[in-house]
This record gives sequence, structure tokens and C-alpha cells, in this order.
Amino acid sequence: MNLKFKKPSKETQMAMSMVASGEDNQDYHSLAEEKLASITNHRYAKLFNSGNSAILAAMNSIDGAILIPDQGAWNGFKQIANFLNKDLITVKTNKGLIDLDELNESIILSSEEDIIDLDDENNKSALFLTSFAAYTAEQDMKAICDFAHKNNILVVEDASGAIGDYENRLANGNYSDIIIGSTGSPKIVNVEDGGFITTNDEGFFEKSKLLLKTNKASNITASGIYNELDFAKDNLKKTVDSCLYLKEAIEEKTSFNVFHKDKRGINVIIETDDPKSLSYKLRQEFVLDSHGMITKCPNYNRLKEKAVALEIKNLDIGCLSQDNLDEIIKTLKCFEDEK
Repeated sequence: MNLKFKKPSKETQMAMSMVASGEDNQDYHSLAEEKLASITNHRYAKLFNSGNSAILAAMNSIDGAILIPDQGAWNGFKQIANFLNKDLITVKTNKGLIDLDELNESIILSSEEDIIDLDDENNKSALFLTSFAAYTAEQDMKAICDFAHKNNILVVEDASGAIGDYENRLANGNYSDIIIGSTGSPKIVNVEDGGFITTNDEGFFEKSKLLLKTNKASNITASGIYNELDFAKDNLKKTVDSCLYLKEAIEEKTSFNVFHKDKRGINVIIETDDPKSLSYKLRQEFVLDSHGMITKCPNYNRLKEKAVALEIKNLDIGCLSQDNLDEIIKTLKCFEDEK
């Protein structure tokens, strides 16, 4: 089994190299931003030097409270909200997936406690969430956004793992008010660093002008994003299809249970009584040329369950062959006693 860590495409590496060497002096910021806006169905886009910089700028532009899922999101949401001294509301989920009844309960309670103002158009709160809960289960973004908007709440979707969705359900500006993302490694748009924000509200960027200036992406990064966006849809589809295959096969051919087995995602999370032992053993088996593909749970960024995540999203697209996927399943069968 020959597994390699995800790298930018050869075309993107060449494009970035030419900008770095001075052979290509074109300013790629506006080109990349136009392409990002088009892909996300938003009017405006801005590039940043990292995903966390994009989150910081987005959260800084929110006047009201910040709502986040209780698991399956990104710990940077909480850290940055605390840094900005924002009111933070944690919403109970169904193993990372937003439950509208639970969201409604959080909104009502926060409104009664005067943390959220449901009527003030100039003091809107915002729900921050990831397109795929824990990278493993697709959020129902249309339903979530419809519900949030009825309650005067903005939706900020972290689409690091879903940009270029071929189903057009995720990373879609027709639903989410703001879309943020990382283009660092090993994301769907993977150029080793960088991030972005897209929105239909040009005034949104006015509140974070200084952050836009100080955390601007380099032209090398901008050229990488511009080129790598062309591969996003194909990269995402191959990764999702591989995960759906693995989820079904693991359920059928092993004794492991898979969380959110019927949902689209870009990793696979399996239940185990001893995540420490199983994660250690799988790390010895699934050896990449750099970095790794195993995450031990409980973990806020994944699930607060006794589990191990197989980070298929970390693998180079060329590694997602039928033979390699079957070898992953075969390897898991060897450790069924860890269940």
C-alpha cells in the first residue's frame, strides 16, 4: 500500500515557482478572488495568509454573539471568539450535525438572557460551522441557513473541506452569508498556506480593513489558489466517493461501526472502545511519506466520542485507488479485536 500525503498539483507547484522566481510578475490576487467569488456564488472575495486569519477577520466583523457547534467544528472558532471577547454560545448537535430544534432552543435561551438580539439589524449574531461536521458528515446548509435567517442570524460556513462542491449544496453563497476557508495543507484547495472569505456584502470587509491589510496573502499563494481552484471539484468528488465506499465496506466487511455512515464526508470515523491503542496501531500501518492520516478521538475538531478518524482527505488523490482502499479495509479487519 503506497500512501502519500496530499500535495498541490504539479501545475500549481509550477505556477507558484514561476511567481516566486520572478518569471511571472502578474498580480494574481484579483484573479483568484474573482474565481473564488464565482465558485461560491458570492459577489466579493478576499485572500488571507491563513484560514485562521480569515476566521479572525470574519468574526471581527460580526457585531453580535457567536454560535458554534458543541463538536465537529474547528477549535479556532472558540479561541478567536474568546480573543475578540465575543459572547460565545455552544449549540448542542447530533454528533456534529446541527439539529434545528437544539439551535432554536439555544437562540431562544440566549435571546431571553439578552445575549442575542433577534430584531436589531445592526447587531446580528452569527453561527460559525464547518460544511462537513467533523469532516465526516455533510451539514444541511440550506435548511440551517433558512432557519438562521428567519431568526436574524448570519451563517458563516467554513468550507475548507467543501470548496467546489459538485452537488452545489456546500460552499454555496446562495445559502451562507459568509464563506471562509483555509487553503493550507491538506485542504481541498491545497497550496500549503493561505485562506479566504467570500460574501455578497462588500461592507462586511470595511470592519476588518486593518486585518485585511496585515494578513494579506502573498502573490505566490494567490497564484497557487488561482490555479488549484481548477482542481477543487475533482479533488472533492474523488475524496467523497472514496469515503462513501470505505464507509459502506467497513460496515459490511468488518465489525467496526462507522459514524454518519450514510453522509457525504472527506474522512471516515470508526467507533472503538480503545482509541489510544487502535490509533497507535493504525499509525504503524498507514505510513505516509510525510505527516499522517489518523486522528484519535474524543476530539472537538472531530467527535467527542471514543473513536478513530481515518483522514482520507490527507491522501494524495493519486492514492485513492480501488486497491489502496481495499487494503485499508483489509488492514482494519486485522484489528477488529480493538472494537
